[in-house]
Amino acid sequence: MSTDTKKLWGNVLTEIELNVSKATFSTWFKETYILKEGEGIIYVSVPNTFVKEWLHNKYHSMILRSLRNLTESVRSVEYTVSREELKERKDIFEEHKMVVDKLPLNDLYINKEDNLNPRYTFESFVVGPFNELAHAATQAIIKKTGMVYNPLFIYGNTGHGKTHLIQAVGNYLKSTGSGKRIYYVSSEKFVLDLVSSIQSNKTNYFKQKYRKYDVLIMDDIHFLSNKEKTQEELFHLFNYLYDNNKQIIFSSDKHPNYIPHLEDRLKSRFAAGMIVDIPAPDQESRFAILQTKARMNNFSLREEIIDFLASAISSNIRELEGVLNSVIFQTQLKGRELTLFEIKSLVKDSMKPKRNLSTKEVVKVVANFYNIEEDNIYKKTRKKEIIKPRQVIMYILREDFNFSYPSIGEKIGGRDHATIIHSCEKVKNELKTDILLGQEINQIRALIVS
Repeated sequence: MSTDTKKLWGNVLTEIELNVSKATFSTWFKETYILKEGEGIIYVSVPNTFVKEWLHNKYHSMILRSLRNLTESVRSVEYTVSREELKERKDIFEEHKMVVDKLPLNDLYINKEDNLNPRYTFESFVVGPFNELAHAATQAIIKKTGMVYNPLFIYGNTGHGKTHLIQAVGNYLKSTGSGKRIYYVSSEKFVLDLVSSIQSNKTNYFKQKYRKYDVLIMDDIHFLSNKEKTQEELFHLFNYLYDNNKQIIFSSDKHPNYIPHLEDRLKSRFAAGMIVDIPAPDQESRFAILQTKARMNNFSLREEIIDFLASAISSNIRELEGVLNSVIFQTQLKGRELTLFEIKSLVKDSMKPKRNLSTKEVVKVVANFYNIEEDNIYKKTRKKEIIKPRQVIMYILREDFNFSYPSIGEKIGGRDHATIIHSCEKVKNELKTDILLGQEINQIRALIVS
């Protein structure tokens, strides 16, 4: 591999690593490199046919897009297994029947007419305390589509199951033969469609396309931040669909009130329906998710293994799935059940330090840091010297411990949902410019961990 191709692939891997879990990156990308290039084709060396199929079916679009962003001359990508590597592993693959169908390939069967992924169903969606409110809202929608919770706005950090849940609505309505015209679209695709229609003088076609649906599901609405023309078109589309009792469902990584540069009239429309948060899954829910995902793959895991994984991977569902896929892959590769020690070694890069402190202990650390009485944190006082520590506590509980907003409000003096959101977002925004505040929070985090 030449210096240029080595640098090129290094840049591609850096970008990919930012978009997938550590376990996923280690399993599928670690042993890859550019073998050669010619006539616009990049030939990527992979360790075995299993990885070759997996990259082609699941990550090909991401890899190709990344390469094209770095060099416009790239037309396509091909994945190659060297003869030596293939010969060494052929018997292993045949013996253990390592076929791609045993693991979920999310993007293989997307219906191009409605963009729905058939894997995202209510049957495969694990309901727990962390997402039961959002799930209940979708159940109400499928019974009275367009009549209740319209629009439905679901928000939460990446990997919490938002896309699965909103697409499950579309797949359910589709499976019942309701005859409703359903369309799922990312907000990024919505923007691209609008830009394309403007450039080709086909804005009327754009309007007609999106107004014909009975159920419109739009993902990652926060992407529309600062896009004034797109927000204007969405506003008019929303009014048309809403006035005609068409169901509208949105998702975002944050509450609409805290999406920067989002028009107030859109925020007002979103608030007309139901806005619900999906926080990070709790321990019991992570355990249930792993059980369900393993069962869907006809894979058996001992309870102690599931319990370890559920404890070790606490950030999001997507990372849980990535780790589980790695365990399945390594189990099939070795042809035997992995030991707990082997699994710990496999997922160590995805593990985060466990924090078992109670809310009271966090309050104690912060109160001591700012030299105030702990009891003052819970009192309904507007003193400046109390407000700041209280908001820092709320921010840390949300960002570091994945507490839901209602839970934080309950634990910090019975404050309402909106107050907690405002406090967390205020700290988050101040951190962008207040260097001293960032240093204080880092010191507090160090005290909490120690």
